[in-house]
Amino acid sequence: MSTMTRRTVLRAMAAAPAMYLGIPKFAHAAEFNFKYANNLPITHPLNVRSQEAVDRIKRESNGRLDITIFPNNQLGGDTDMLSQVRNGGIELFTPSALVIATVVPVAAINAVGFAFANYDQVWQAMDGPLGAHVREAIGRANLYAFEKMWDNGFRQTTTSNRPVTSAADLDGTKIRVPVSPLSISMFKALSASPASLQFSEVYSALQTRIVDAQENPLPIIQAAKLYEVQKFCSLTNHIWDGYWFIANGRAFKRLPPDLQRLWETAFNEAGMKQRDDLKTMNQSIQADLESKGLKFNTTRPDSFQTALRKAGFYTEWKTKFGDQAWGLLEAVSGKLA
Repeated sequence: MSTMTRRTVLRAMAAAPAMYLGIPKFAHAAEFNFKYANNLPITHPLNVRSQEAVDRIKRESNGRLDITIFPNNQLGGDTDMLSQVRNGGIELFTPSALVIATVVPVAAINAVGFAFANYDQVWQAMDGPLGAHVREAIGRANLYAFEKMWDNGFRQTTTSNRPVTSAADLDGTKIRVPVSPLSISMFKALSASPASLQFSEVYSALQTRIVDAQENPLPIIQAAKLYEVQKFCSLTNHIWDGYWFIANGRAFKRLPPDLQRLWETAFNEAGMKQRDDLKTMNQSIQADLESKGLKFNTTRPDSFQTALRKAGFYTEWKTKFGDQAWGLLEAVSGKLA
C-alpha cells in the first residue's frame, strides 16, 4: 500500500485548494460576469443598496452571477455609460430620466415642471401605468428597465439675491440649468434667463455672478458646497427626477429565467430601501445646510403652474410626449395642459 507523503498532500491541495481551505464553491469563475456603472460616490445610498443587492445575487445564485460595481464615473460620463450599456460594453447602468431621455424621449415625462405635488404622486405614477409605459419604450431601445425607479429627489432653487416664493420672483433671474431641453423650456416659460452650463462650472459661475441662481436636489447642493456662494434655498420642488436601473437587453436575455427573477427581485427590493434612505438623508441635509447659513423658504406651486400654463409650456410638451403618455401623467398629477 502506498504511503501518503507530504509532497503528495501538497500536490492534492494545489489541484483542489477549495476542498482544503474551506472556500465556497462559488469562489470559482462565475458563469456570468457583469459590470454595473454609475456616476455617484460609493457612499451614496444608491451604491450602498446596490452593493447589498449585488452581494445577495452572488450569494443566492451560488456564485453563478457576479456583478462588479464601478461608481463615481469610473467608466466615463453619463453619455459614455449610456452608450456602453447600449452596445454591451457594460451590462448595467443607472441613468437619471433626463439622461436616458436622449435615447428614449418619453422617459423625461416625470420631469415635467411642477407636475408632482409630493412623493405619493411620484410613486403612484412611476410604480403604476406611467412607469410601465416608459419601461415599454425603454425596451424598444433594446434595453431592459427594472420595475422600480430609484430616487434622485426633487430639485430645489438656490439664489444669491432674493428668495423665490412665487413665479414672479424668477422674472429675469439668471439661472444655471442642465443641458436639458425640458429644463430650458420651463425656465424660459417662467420668464427667467436660463444658462446651460456643465456642473463643474456651477460653483465658479455663481461665485463670479455669471448666474445668480441654480437648481439641484439637496444632496448635490450640499456636496458641491453651493451654500458658500448662495444665500437662499427655495423649496420649489419644481422637478422630480429618479434613476432607472437598466440592463443591456442582450445581457438580460442571456440569463436563465431563475437568474432573471433573482436580480429583478434583488434590485427592486434594494431600490425600495434606497427611496427610504434618500428621504431620511434629505431631512438631515436641510438641517446641515441651515446650520451653514443657507436660508430656506417654502413656495406657492400654484403660481408656477399658472405661469407655465399661460406661457403654453404644458401644451407644447403634451404634443411632444403624445396624448397617451400625457394622459397617464395627468391621471396622477391632475389637469396640466
